[in-house]
Amino acid sequence: MENFPTAEELAGALRAGEVTSAELTDEAIARIERDDETIHAICVPDFDRARAAARGADRARARGEDRPLLGIPVTVKESYDVAGLPTTWGMPHHRDHLPAEDAVQVSRLKAAGAVVLGKTNVPFGLQDVQSFNDLYGTTNNPWDHARTPGGSSGGSAAALASGFGALSIGSDLAGSLRTPAHFCGVYAHKPTLGLAATRGMVPPPEPAWPVDMDLAVVGPMARGARDLALLLDVMAGPDPLTLGLAHQVRLPPARHERLRDFRVLVLDEHPLIPTGSAVRAGVDRVVDALVDGGARVARDSPLLPDLTEAAVLYTQLLFSGSVARFPVESYEHLQARAAGLDADDRSLDAARLRAMVFSHRDWIGTNGRRELHRHGWRRFFAEFDAVVCPITPTPAFPHDHHPDPRERRIDIDGVEYPYFDQLVWAGLATMPGLPATAVPAGRSPEGLPVGVQLIGPMFEDRTPLKLAELLEQRIGGFQAPERTLSPDARRGRDGDPGRISRPAGRGQGRGEAGSR
Repeated sequence: MENFPTAEELAGALRAGEVTSAELTDEAIARIERDDETIHAICVPDFDRARAAARGADRARARGEDRPLLGIPVTVKESYDVAGLPTTWGMPHHRDHLPAEDAVQVSRLKAAGAVVLGKTNVPFGLQDVQSFNDLYGTTNNPWDHARTPGGSSGGSAAALASGFGALSIGSDLAGSLRTPAHFCGVYAHKPTLGLAATRGMVPPPEPAWPVDMDLAVVGPMARGARDLALLLDVMAGPDPLTLGLAHQVRLPPARHERLRDFRVLVLDEHPLIPTGSAVRAGVDRVVDALVDGGARVARDSPLLPDLTEAAVLYTQLLFSGSVARFPVESYEHLQARAAGLDADDRSLDAARLRAMVFSHRDWIGTNGRRELHRHGWRRFFAEFDAVVCPITPTPAFPHDHHPDPRERRIDIDGVEYPYFDQLVWAGLATMPGLPATAVPAGRSPEGLPVGVQLIGPMFEDRTPLKLAELLEQRIGGFQAPERTLSPDARRGRDGDPGRISRPAGRGQGRGEAGSR
């Protein structure tokens, strides 16, 4: 088992002159060239420019410069614009879309001195809890190649777990930072809505304008909790073309520095979907660490907003936005299907379909109820500092490339549930715009990583990040997977040993919401 240093450790070694950026970059590239044939995380390599940037970082350090990420190799989710590289969102018909400017977050990475190794794989349109598309193929989970690394930032999580760079940046609309972190055993942080500028993280061929996203955020991924804070400090701040002209960000410090001072609510049950035993055990490991550290831990509170209503509101906001650019004929087909629903059908499947044909009046009403939940969370966080809960009900599941996601199912301890119902835990933080940090919490009986999320108060991102750091000290954090193939992966989907599985079709998510 290899040891992959954190960005903080690499920065210390670079400052001490123990290693050069050129050496770190060559080492990362060699590892990618050795291992990515089976992981398939790096879909757009940029090695020549990375080596040039590393040499430039070494020259800058020799001149006495020191920036937060100077000389540290990183990767970038494919959906971010990088000048001169394709931005496709996994859509083959946009294979020739070459932005001329970097996304604002890519610019911030480079200004901080990072060395960009290349781009990481995503699902078609960022619309899945997996990461596969017809243009770049399938990304495999480094722990078990027959399973998904998650989505839509699955390539970034798989890259981190495989040692392909020390940091990555992703995005999150439906758990797209947190789920891959959970599935691959790494760390991720979904920032407070609006904290980090998103310009240049836009589906092609739309222009890269500064826009306010309703649910989606961009955020950091890493192999250590402290690295998340390091990268968030680089990413945080408004767009310099808009609010940045008048505003600066000054995040409040973490509420506490010691575990025993934290007040934590623990949730491991959701009224709309069961929690699998492996994930429940991960939550329990975190609870044990909290209790041992003297934190005040509660299992319920009358201040907690209603979880069922929160899931429905999230579903409505997510799926009503997902169809905004659908062709007219597709929208009319959805209208006909929605009209055929039983009036008494209150399932999440029905909520998804009805939301796809929302009127503006419908959306305004749903948004108003969201504001009530936001106020409820403000009251809640006057009494608590964080919520510990699952990210999804299960560890990483086997690749499922059925072209119609509505036909897919998620297996929870032997019982099948609708595929998209697993999003309810991710939506708990996304719907009101709260920050949430994904942390490793041990492994399943099969040896798969299990993560949990730490949800914090709005714009108090440093509080869940500090809690993540304190938990890492008690229960450990990232562990590198052994470089082995599962028996299923060795056989290959087509009977070809070691062959990387390819999607059967590109239809995943076309008729459902994105995970971004």
